[in-house]
Amino acid sequence: MTTQVFDPHWMEILAAPFMRNAMVAGLCIAVAAGAMGYFTIARHSTFAAHALAHIGLPGATGAVLLGLPVSAGMGLFALGGALVIGALGKRASQREIATGTVLAFATGLGLFFARMSSSASQQMQAILFGSILTITRGQVIGFIIFDAALLILLALIYRPLLFSSLDEQVAQARGVPIGLMNLTFMAIMAGVITIAVPAVGTLLIFALVVTPAATANILVASPLRAMLLSGLICLASIWGGLVISAMVPAPPSFIIVTLSTLFWALARGWAALHA
Repeated sequence: MTTQVFDPHWMEILAAPFMRNAMVAGLCIAVAAGAMGYFTIARHSTFAAHALAHIGLPGATGAVLLGLPVSAGMGLFALGGALVIGALGKRASQREIATGTVLAFATGLGLFFARMSSSASQQMQAILFGSILTITRGQVIGFIIFDAALLILLALIYRPLLFSSLDEQVAQARGVPIGLMNLTFMAIMAGVITIAVPAVGTLLIFALVVTPAATANILVASPLRAMLLSGLICLASIWGGLVISAMVPAPPSFIIVTLSTLFWALARGWAALHA
């Protein structure tokens, strides 16, 4: 039986290069998840966001099988699944059916690839539960580039994307290309999922992409304020998880998810008291 002992050298751990990479990666993940989490809830696509991480599973295990970068394989499969779901699911009810169908097939394929390769099986835990402390400087640079591209794209499509998210029927009547917005949203979400998975894995991704946004929606009404607050909550969860895991040896992903859930529970309690 192992015991959790406070590490007096935790400040030295935080100063280590791998921890700096994890901190910067956490900032990039918070920016992306904060921006897209609001739209995910507004478009009733929380199940799709959760499923995209699992749809990326066969891409990750297949990449290991072929000796390719895990993130590249996951991103490719997540993007493919996102485009299929976006094309087949014009409405929320249709998206759920399309999402569930693609999810089931992708999960089975991921397990098949894992059984074909011992190295893929060995990396399954990191894929499922995250490994933020192993993020490299090269990955961090990729995250920064992705965030820059994401913010530029959102600035260009913010109004039609927000309009179609809040009232799809009226937006369509006003000439907003609903189909294009669906595909664009799903494609962006695939990218956000791909960069967030290294932090908490495919099984716990909901806690970074959806839970902070849900917490922010409880506390503020403005879309822009909700996105900003969601990003801050996500960042506090990641950085807090990294700091606590340096103090007390524990999986960072578990602490990150715990903090995210705690913030949500506190917001629900605050809202109930002021109802």
